Amino acid sequence: MTDGVSAPDTSGIELISVAAVSENGVIGRDGELPWASIPADRAQYRARIADDPVVLGRRTFESMREDLPGRAQIVLSRRDRAYDPADAYHAADVESAVERLRSLGAGRAYVIGGGAVYELFQPHLDRMLLSRVHGEYDGDTRYPAWSEGEWTLAETTPHDRFTLEEWHRTGV
Repeated sequence: MTDGVSAPDTSGIELISVAAVSENGVIGRDGELPWASIPADRAQYRARIADDPVVLGRRTFESMREDLPGRAQIVLSRRDRAYDPADAYHAADVESAVERLRSLGAGRAYVIGGGAVYELFQPHLDRMLLSRVHGEYDGDTRYPAWSEGEWTLAETTPHDRFTLEEWHRTGV
């Protein structure tokens, strides 16, 4: 529970956070990645999320409109609005996002940012797939902190300029 509100029932839906995170926790600067494009990271990220719905904030959605990821986009925004692509849906909060995922028959969904959306979903995640970008960068958006005691590092895969980490929630 947070702020007196009960947690949404996410049973039956695996929620996975996907993010590129620098060594000092930065994920963005002025709505962009603060490092030059890393093609291998972009390719593995796009391939991973292609067949499942994604959950993202309105600003992240707007920044990706030319090349929207996932088979459906659940856009978290305080304002209820319709979205141009037929496979984009509004959600006001985590609970309504989970309800929409259920209505789509999703067994898995990827949380892809921005910072506030990662923070909202952090308590509900089952896994995190973090591309640890080598180096420290200046930025205005960071990936939220989490208790490593609640997570197990299941796998690391080194790549040029980043290391992919897969974390599983331990159930604590």
